[in-house]
Amino acid sequence: MTPDEYCQNTAAQSGSSFYYAFRFLPDARRRAITAFYAFCREVDNVVDEVADPSVAKMKLSFWRREVDGLFAGEPQHPVMQALAPHVESMRLPQSALHTVIDGMQQDLEKTRYLSFDELEQYCYKVAGVVGEVSARIFGMTTPENPATLSYARAMGEALQLTNIIRDVGEDARRGRIYLPQEDMQKFGVSASAILRCDPKASGDFQALMTHQYTRAVAAYERAHNTLPSEDRRAQRAGLAMGAIYRALLEEIRRDGFRVLEHRVALTPIRKLWLAWKTVAFA
Repeated sequence: MTPDEYCQNTAAQSGSSFYYAFRFLPDARRRAITAFYAFCREVDNVVDEVADPSVAKMKLSFWRREVDGLFAGEPQHPVMQALAPHVESMRLPQSALHTVIDGMQQDLEKTRYLSFDELEQYCYKVAGVVGEVSARIFGMTTPENPATLSYARAMGEALQLTNIIRDVGEDARRGRIYLPQEDMQKFGVSASAILRCDPKASGDFQALMTHQYTRAVAAYERAHNTLPSEDRRAQRAGLAMGAIYRALLEEIRRDGFRVLEHRVALTPIRKLWLAWKTVAFA
């Protein structure tokens, strides 16, 4: 199996919405974003699948060494080997990959967020910086276009806020709560109610989730309003991801924010349709 095939298998097996958005990219950019996605998936799996925190930290240290090896011209892991041909041509920053790992390490050490400002810093590490790297891979008319990078950060935040809303129950079963505590206090929802996955135990859970929904919608709107017209075509894959996740967010709202009871998902054919439609008309 070649490094590119390894990354392709990782992306396909994950069932992620990102996979559908990548399908319409030119070959070189598709291989680059698939390799980068595989990197993100590998480090994310460390947090989600390794029960012992000390072992998880060792594995994240391994990935830090792999990132340094990649930028030293000595990639070892198939993911790093697949990413290596694109580092220079697509101006991928070493610090960005380390920031992604920083976000995963934070998941090992922190399970509560006092304020949205605090949560926003986390969102940048695990999603905003991913958006910036992705924007570089997708292409910009001007290298390091600040408006396009700003769009990418906002889109990454919007996607992560959608993930947080979708996964409230799943995260609670792992002992994690990403909803800001200041919001929970505002709507009278206790941490114990979230951890027990009981939306009726305290406060107004519907109002709490509607507040999170409104914040995510604002992030999508900020992203779309920031993207410069000259880069819209190049950034179609990112816009496709946004369309898929925005549709998911609406499904969650229509379902009554029953995220403590089950995980809402779109069908593969709907994801493919949304990606195709966005790419065709962007």
